[in-house]
Amino acid sequence: MVQSLSARLLPTSIDETLTLLTRADYVADRALATVLFLSLKMGRPLFLEGEAGVGKTEIAKVLASTLGRKLIRLQCYEGLDVASAVYEWNYARQMMAIRLAEASGESDRERIEHDVFSERYLIKRPLLQALETTTEGPPVLLIDELDRTDDAFEAFLLEILSDFQVTIPELGTIRAEHPPIVIITSNRTREIHDALKRRCLYHWVDYPDAAREMQILRTKVPGASKKLTREIVAFVQTLRKKDLFKQPGVAETLDWASALTELDAVSLDPAMVSDTLGVLLKYQDDIQRLQGSATQAAIDEARASLA
Repeated sequence: MVQSLSARLLPTSIDETLTLLTRADYVADRALATVLFLSLKMGRPLFLEGEAGVGKTEIAKVLASTLGRKLIRLQCYEGLDVASAVYEWNYARQMMAIRLAEASGESDRERIEHDVFSERYLIKRPLLQALETTTEGPPVLLIDELDRTDDAFEAFLLEILSDFQVTIPELGTIRAEHPPIVIITSNRTREIHDALKRRCLYHWVDYPDAAREMQILRTKVPGASKKLTREIVAFVQTLRKKDLFKQPGVAETLDWASALTELDAVSLDPAMVSDTLGVLLKYQDDIQRLQGSATQAAIDEARASLA
């Protein structure tokens, strides 16, 4: 039943995949829709690399929403281990159960051990939760910013991605009846090992070109005037050509467009741009580079690109 439901919900073509993304207001190019369709069709994890703020994480959220699946997110960080990512035992409850058993006169240690190392005392973390299939179908597992973890965690992750199973010494091997939909993201702060990449389909999520970014803004910030939208996109596209410490991503573009709309802006002017650069840029050195006459110069350059 679950399997047939899963097959019915998945898109059956690239065009259907584009429609699925569009339905959730995600503006994607055909290359992304193609690799996403293949990932779903082949049951392979999708590995997405790109700068922060280009929409990698949003893809998993869109899939979960449009397919009606549960979204399970593992946010990666330095020092992430099995206890935080897969499972751990509820030691406090186990100790309480042992003391209650001893107080009631239970002397069979093997029976006590068997009881306290049962699923009722198991705390399931995201990777173990992702192996469980619900009535809605296999969940969407988002492994976000994998590049923040270390080599040891990557090596452990290989078992999950190869066989969709986890081995718990006290319980045995737990396998997924139906594999989850897996989306892995990386901001490329370090290289991910080839062994893990081989288990995935790969796509680099780049900054959008001006036409697609315009479409994104019109979809996500409909309250912005047409003139303001065009100038914002041209300005951001201009900044991405400059030698900044961190170029603004789509997320920052949307935030800035929303902020300028809240300030009733109808077009860019140097004072307002200067006052709101902290919404668009996140490093003081980058902000300082655009202060004073540099602000007007960047606006002029952006407007010239629209001519």
